[in-house]
Amino acid sequence: MYYRLYVDTAGNWRWRYVSSNGRTIADSGESYYNKADALHGINIMKASSASPVYE
Repeated sequence: MYYRLYVDTAGNWRWRYVSSNGRTIADSGESYYNKADALHGINIMKASSASPVYE
């Protein structure tokens, strides 16, 4: 699995979390004006991936 950082049609940064089969598991849900802000969003996802699952 990997993160894909890209520029959308409006010229803003976004990211996708992609599985090994090429399907998108999660996305940024919003665009970022600065690339650094998009990278920060990825780092937040990485840090929260050890979160518990509640039912």
